[in-house]
Amino acid sequence: MSTTTTAVLVPLLPFLGALAGLLTGRRAPGFVRPLAVLPTAAAAVLAVVVAWRQGGGEALDAATRLTPTGSVPIDLALHLDGFAVLVAVLVGVVATCVQVYSTAYLRDDPRYPSYAALVSLFTAAMLLVVYSGDLMVLLVGWEIMGICSYFLVGHYWETEAARSASLKAFLVTKLGDVPFLIGILALAADAGTFRINGILTAVASGGIDHPTLIALLLLAGVAGKSAQFPLHTWLPDAMAGPTPVSALIHAATMVAAGVYFVARLLPLFTASAAALVVLAVMAAVTMAGSALAALAQDDIKRVLAYSTVGQLGYMTGALAVGNRGAAVFHLVSHGAFKALLFLGAGVIIHAAGTNSLSAMARMGGLAKRIPDAYWTMTVALLALAAIPPFSGFFSKEAVLGAAEHAAAGDTPGIPDAAGWLVLAAGLLTALLTAAYAFRLWLMAFRGKGTEAPDHGRQPAAMNTVLWILFLPTLGLGLAAGKLPDWFDGGSLTPTLTTSVLSTGCALAGAIVMYAAWRRTAALAARTPLGAVAADPDAAPYVSEEETIATHEAAYGDIAAAPDPTDPGRALLGPLHRHAASGFHLDAVYAALFVRPTRAAARLARFLDREVVETYVRGAGTAPRLLGAAVRRAQTGNVQTYLSALLAGAVVLTVAAVLVATGA
Repeated sequence: MSTTTTAVLVPLLPFLGALAGLLTGRRAPGFVRPLAVLPTAAAAVLAVVVAWRQGGGEALDAATRLTPTGSVPIDLALHLDGFAVLVAVLVGVVATCVQVYSTAYLRDDPRYPSYAALVSLFTAAMLLVVYSGDLMVLLVGWEIMGICSYFLVGHYWETEAARSASLKAFLVTKLGDVPFLIGILALAADAGTFRINGILTAVASGGIDHPTLIALLLLAGVAGKSAQFPLHTWLPDAMAGPTPVSALIHAATMVAAGVYFVARLLPLFTASAAALVVLAVMAAVTMAGSALAALAQDDIKRVLAYSTVGQLGYMTGALAVGNRGAAVFHLVSHGAFKALLFLGAGVIIHAAGTNSLSAMARMGGLAKRIPDAYWTMTVALLALAAIPPFSGFFSKEAVLGAAEHAAAGDTPGIPDAAGWLVLAAGLLTALLTAAYAFRLWLMAFRGKGTEAPDHGRQPAAMNTVLWILFLPTLGLGLAAGKLPDWFDGGSLTPTLTTSVLSTGCALAGAIVMYAAWRRTAALAARTPLGAVAADPDAAPYVSEEETIATHEAAYGDIAAAPDPTDPGRALLGPLHRHAASGFHLDAVYAALFVRPTRAAARLARFLDREVVETYVRGAGTAPRLLGAAVRRAQTGNVQTYLSALLAGAVVLTVAAVLVATGA
């Protein structure tokens, strides 16, 4: 089987699995799990085969005309290079792990058949984005992921949090997709093709007339899909969905799509210095702001969600300084350890019966209850904090090294300001990342108080997946020396200056957090939180759904409740309240957009009911009144009719005489 045929099967198999699952899920429930796991696993294996064959060789392109349009043609095109094949392997492996994990996590969920089919469709859509060589075909996968995220985030639709989160995710990402679509159409109009290769050729020859405008339009869609400032607010709220969905969205699909898109079209963005500066500012604000917000969150999944926003900021920062190799390296590395962190968080939530770190800080022995999650998450948090020799250190250093070169003016075509912005924000975020990662570990696994409930080991499927993802989290950094052959050839090896600075920042953040925790942990036993844990003996998805539904009621508004045992609160001080609420961006958007839109809708409803309908009712009332008047004259008396006829004739005769005589 040729490489092209193998690559075509990679997105096709999960799609067929999704179709079969939707058609047969309720009629043949015994086939649901095989249809969920096997096609996705086969796609992952084939993605590895494609990557092995392609290696660092010349890019492979294949295309067929999809439909004549009369203007710019649309091709069903395939483009395989080092970036595409490695990202496809990430998507396939993480999706397979999520499907296997879900067979245990949602084993008794009545909506599991539709859930599994949507996960498969989600995977197929992302793989279509990765392998596509035509922007319109890529857009199809881009939009399918959006609708899949709507349904999957809203899986627990009985809870208000899930319903509002799914709607918010859909609307915010669509807000970015409108200028994104306009940008694609404008780009194709300038280049004369939707083919990515043709567009890059046009960029190289100066054939794009408005590169800055097009790049900024495309960045709006990227900001929405990859949860970058200012369109990042949907991602933390999306934690109301099942934990495996969170792992899939954060690690391998949806948010990774925007970064990958910019990496594919990076020459277009480097053609505009203004676009690069905007991208750098967006990355810097996203990195620092999300790290501060993560430091103030009580929900363990929201900590990881803001962490994802910040790590995506590193990737967009690498793109802003013109190094897509570093961006994709960090994308792959982050995908491995962030999937592990989210799936491990699902185990913690089930074991503790809560998603509140403040409640976990008042539990003892949680680490002993879940040793698999404890050890694997410990390594994943070290990778997140970029502590050597774990994978996150090497990929993050590649980003900071690229920023250092750009700041020094060693990267042609990249503004020095972009390099300095990314470097400064990256070092600050390294300190904050280590702080919130260590805070999560201390509060979750070093709590003091009542012993955590013991209901046996977690299902084997869940623990096995954790150890599978543990391997790339531990050792993927060793690929830093080989990946340049698969990418653009630029070095990804850590540089001494940034390595010392970032590792020093990370260690400083961890030490400061540990000191704050030592001072606050003693207060946990004396300051009860009044938490009501969910049922830990139920299935994991039931426990998670209950904790999502009862978190606010059980623990109050954590952003305002003064919990003296939280070291993050002690460190942030007055800033904690603002960071916990995401710096009130939701309130700002509500004031600027939501309330005016609702007011406009109320005005439109008023005008429709009181003005437009008044004219409509008047148009119907006038003929009705005229008909009633005429109906009164219809008496049925012949003498009356003859008298009226005679009177009318007399009137007409008199009128005619008067006109004739000129009177």
